[in-house]
Amino acid sequence: MLTTINKVSAHVGDEVKIGGWLYNKRSSGKIQFLQLRDGTGFIQGVLVKKQVSPEIWEAASTLTQESSLYIWGTVREDERAPSGYELDVTKIEVIQVADEYPISKKEHGVDFLMDHRHLWIRSSRQQAVLTIRAEIIRALQDYLDQNDFTLVDPPVLTPSSCEGTTNLFHTKYFDEDAFLTQSGQLYMEAAAMALNKVYSFGPTFRAEKSKTRRHLIEFWMIEPEMAFVEHEESLKIQEQMVTYVVQRVLANCQFELKTLGRDISRLEKIQAPFPRITYDEAVELLHKEGFADFKWGEDFGAPHETKIAESFDRPVFITHYPTELKAFYMKPDPNRPEVVLCADLIAPEGYGEVIGGSQRIDDPKLMEERFEQHQLPYEAYQWYLDLRKYGTVPHSGFGLGLERTVAWICGLDHVRETIPFPRMLNRLYP
Repeated sequence: MLTTINKVSAHVGDEVKIGGWLYNKRSSGKIQFLQLRDGTGFIQGVLVKKQVSPEIWEAASTLTQESSLYIWGTVREDERAPSGYELDVTKIEVIQVADEYPISKKEHGVDFLMDHRHLWIRSSRQQAVLTIRAEIIRALQDYLDQNDFTLVDPPVLTPSSCEGTTNLFHTKYFDEDAFLTQSGQLYMEAAAMALNKVYSFGPTFRAEKSKTRRHLIEFWMIEPEMAFVEHEESLKIQEQMVTYVVQRVLANCQFELKTLGRDISRLEKIQAPFPRITYDEAVELLHKEGFADFKWGEDFGAPHETKIAESFDRPVFITHYPTELKAFYMKPDPNRPEVVLCADLIAPEGYGEVIGGSQRIDDPKLMEERFEQHQLPYEAYQWYLDLRKYGTVPHSGFGLGLERTVAWICGLDHVRETIPFPRMLNRLYP
């Protein structure tokens, strides 16, 4: 019976066939212990010399790390095994004896591992990270789909910037200038006016020459936009979504979290509602915690976000940032126009901002004033202005950065491990 390692629990006592790769091997002379992986999990196959033919024993002896094979054996429970099961091997069929594998058990430098990323993702740690990433994506989309959001795909090639920044990748679109998207938000606002609650999920690009552990050049974002939703309701949706995602990972990825050595007690605390502080209160907190020189009107950097997060055991919303700090489309607080109705969600444990969002400007006159203040080209944004001319409504949205979220939930030191093939300042290979 052909099966996969993640399904062997349904075949205890049965002989099964699995296609996989040799992850590791050791021998006691009369027994060979074959550590196998097949992309769905890991299992040990026990090959006893006197129980198989000399040809099978010899074939197993030739196997090198990452050799590919089919293996037959009887599944049995073993509480000592990491997966809880082992395979009593009866037969193997070698597909290929692999060349000497470049990634050995010895310590390798980061550059070496990144140069061999196409092979590094085969390791148990990297498989755990990518499995959790996939679960996070499923959970995000399940939450939104179950709450009446419609998936909409915005373009990757755009004629202009979303936030008026120059950190864009430029290309030629025949005889016009075009840019790789840094956010699908503006297009999602248009979609929300058609479909009420929408979200996009896709790659975004920032041409920032940053080398920090939190930044990638190409990263994935999930970006909901919601018609008839104001600031307070948006915050509730964000905290409910994050809570749902973390609880899904805890429920479905216990083995992977254990592989990573993640302290799950920290994740078990992630329950809505999340604490909230204003930008003003965050500045006061920083002044008390040793950042006396931080001035009102400055943006928070990584050390500031980390210090703020240390005061909480769950993600914390920082709301009402200065208007001058934020993008042109964010709605000013009617009671205090020098700040906007926005929030950044800061993850605990020093992982920084994972969500940024706001209520959007819905007043056509105010939006035109913002265009003039930010010197935005009308010809590139006329369609966006139309949204305020033809049936404008209160609306809000936010963007969640997938890789930072994965790094936080997995407890990783750097976002480069959170995506299969990271694009960083000095890395476009493999």
